[in-house]
Amino acid sequence: MKAIRTFTVRPVLRAQIAALDALASNWRWSWSRATHALFASMDAALWERVGENPARMLGALGQDRLDALADDDAFVDRVREEAERLHAYLTGKRWFQRIEGDRPAQIAYFSPEFGVDGSLPQYSGGLGILAGDHLKSASDLGVPLTGVGLFYRAGYFRQSIGDDGWQRESYPLLDPYGLGLTLLREDDDTPVEISLTIPGDRVLHARVWIADIGRVPLLLLDSETPSNTEELRRVTDRLYGGGGEHRLLQELLLGVGGVRAVRAFTRLSGRPEPDVYHTNEGHAGFQGLERMSEYITRDGLDFGAALAQVRASTVFTTHTPVPAGIDRFPKDLVASFLGGGLLAGVDPQRALELGLESWDGGDPDVFNMAVLGLHLGQHANGVSLLHGRVSRGMFGRLWPGVDTDEVPITSITNGVHPPTWLHPTLKALSERAFGDALVETHDWRDAAVVSDRELWDAKQSMKGELVEHARSALCQPDILDPGVLTIGFARRVPTYKRLTLMLRDPERLTRILTDPDRPVQIVVAGKSHPADDSGKILIQQLVRFSRDPRVRGRIVFLPDYDITLAKTLYPGCDVWLNNPLRPLEACGTSGMKAALNGALNLSILDGWWDEWFDGENGWAIPTADTAASDEERDDAEAAALYDLIEHQLTPAFYERQHGMPGRWLAMLRHTMTDLGTKATSDRMVREYVDRLYTPAAVHDAALRADGFAGARELAAYTARVRAAWPAVHIVSVDSSGIPQQAQAGGTVPVYAEVALGGLAPEDVAVQLVYGATDADDAIAAERHIVRLLPEDARPDGVTAFRGVLPLEMTGTFGYTVRVVPTHPQLVSDVELGLVTSAS
Repeated sequence: MKAIRTFTVRPVLRAQIAALDALASNWRWSWSRATHALFASMDAALWERVGENPARMLGALGQDRLDALADDDAFVDRVREEAERLHAYLTGKRWFQRIEGDRPAQIAYFSPEFGVDGSLPQYSGGLGILAGDHLKSASDLGVPLTGVGLFYRAGYFRQSIGDDGWQRESYPLLDPYGLGLTLLREDDDTPVEISLTIPGDRVLHARVWIADIGRVPLLLLDSETPSNTEELRRVTDRLYGGGGEHRLLQELLLGVGGVRAVRAFTRLSGRPEPDVYHTNEGHAGFQGLERMSEYITRDGLDFGAALAQVRASTVFTTHTPVPAGIDRFPKDLVASFLGGGLLAGVDPQRALELGLESWDGGDPDVFNMAVLGLHLGQHANGVSLLHGRVSRGMFGRLWPGVDTDEVPITSITNGVHPPTWLHPTLKALSERAFGDALVETHDWRDAAVVSDRELWDAKQSMKGELVEHARSALCQPDILDPGVLTIGFARRVPTYKRLTLMLRDPERLTRILTDPDRPVQIVVAGKSHPADDSGKILIQQLVRFSRDPRVRGRIVFLPDYDITLAKTLYPGCDVWLNNPLRPLEACGTSGMKAALNGALNLSILDGWWDEWFDGENGWAIPTADTAASDEERDDAEAAALYDLIEHQLTPAFYERQHGMPGRWLAMLRHTMTDLGTKATSDRMVREYVDRLYTPAAVHDAALRADGFAGARELAAYTARVRAAWPAVHIVSVDSSGIPQQAQAGGTVPVYAEVALGGLAPEDVAVQLVYGATDADDAIAAERHIVRLLPEDARPDGVTAFRGVLPLEMTGTFGYTVRVVPTHPQLVSDVELGLVTSAS
């Protein structure tokens, strides 16, 4: 007989060990080696069976064992020490508290998924893992941040592989109490419920679970509540499960409901209201419309002023390098929700227009969540330098007339959280050699601090752990060999990541894997979205190849790729492989995690690798992007991959001095040192604070001062400039003083006459843009700008502007004059997409 509901009954903790409750309910245990070890020591076998989750551990251990531990003085001392460490961590001053000058009061960080720990499966891949690492580093740095997401009762999915090699999915239900989450409650102890009015005279309700991620609260909205109909209870059933209205309801709950949850949480916790809102990908874009509704109904702002205030305080991060990866909904479906009383005071048509693909060639019947995010976020970024460039090209149509390199989307390269991802063996070695495990400060290149033998033994130990895990997971005791060069490949399985590129020439791959003198083995993992049969076919092809008797044991597929498996997989590999179609990998942080654990990267120059490959930290697979077809490209890049393995990787790995590969270890030392200083989420979060959060907080404060006078003024300015802009044009440019052969070091006067269409000279910036030119007379991206100053206005509305052109460089050189709006609260000259250039 099957239970209709399961829940956890926890034993009573005696006073001596009562602090275990606090230690179990704060997810800092997931990256604190000492706290993790404390819970493991209570019963090592049980700890493994409960998925290494402290809340489950306390529920499963039994009263007798807990009572015995309370009588164990040594254990009680460890509990007290860990409780003291947690208290100091939660209350002490950290990096953020030492910042002088302006800084945000509170940041709300919205994401559709969060990868905090394998026992909390609220993530599907890199986006969620990045979000989890963002929260952890914000906590470590003392950044006042609140995470906002959804609680998916079945999480993502558990993966198994059938005898036919086909992926199969299962969805175990999660008990939030048993995971260590707490329910947000009113002062009278009743659960807080968030409500959204939706079409069909329906109301969607959600309760709010809190996961404490160190110093950072993570709010997770859950539609599984008695207040909902059976249909609406399923809104948060699965991560990325379903489409159409189901997905739209999830995103409305995340965005609109998420803001309402933040309001309830700040009211009950006494925390300050956020002055910065970070939308991690477009799924949470509706948060901006909910905040506009607040400004309109509570503060009396009109639509334009509310939009200006929301934009000033919003950071939008795009992770998507391809249009197909963006959530898009039918316009009429979104219109039915926006017009149904969900957002009080907000003009539904104007709100709808913020997400429509209104450019030439776009689909005007589609509501695009990335477009909404960019329209509502004044501060926007991609997640690597290359991805920033790709994003500027991909979304440049929102800024017509603006050169791609000037589109106001910057980039902050992702990073990973070393305390989470660094293997305990390396943590212990780091602490012995350097006194701590703070990877950003360590120089692994000094053999007097860490000998080759110590480093090599650590890697061999971690590889042995991976081999044992694979043998146990697959019930095959003779697969893999700890002494063989091991390449890892694991990620989600969309087609652009090319899981099966390695199979392009199966005979050549077989020879590489089975070379009698320099063999290679490959460990693969990854999940395909349940609805993506093309990805499942790729997994099936890989699995079937791995079962060929000729390569059996040299290539394996490990099912159910998740955080827990990743923590064994990354450290156990010698090389991390990544071969996406360039430039479709926005960042791709798995190679960073492997690098911090002493692996070298073998990758297409895409994402972060395009930025940080230096020739000594691994190998770059040449990109054949000029190939005549996809087939030809795959052939060329696969051949290059095989060549690198045969002629560079295996010689470096197998050439030994005193039983160790000296050249290999030198590359490994360089990798751990160089990438250890920058491939961290601490560096990433500091950049967000300095470059995006603080400017957003400053803009927010400037616009809300004096009863939102700044927001009203900026909205009025924007409306005035947009109305006048069709009449703005450059009448003439006079630079007759420039000789055909000018000499560097001089200056030339430039005079321009501009019809301002009724605008004042201070409403615009007339700019002299100059720099080196190419064969088509285009000015290079490294251009220079000089602002021309107004002189006199003629009765016909034409104003003269004058300046000087400095001749600072030699070679082919060009210039032009353009007019752009200018305002102290615009973050870019081209933010409004209004540019008039001389013709």
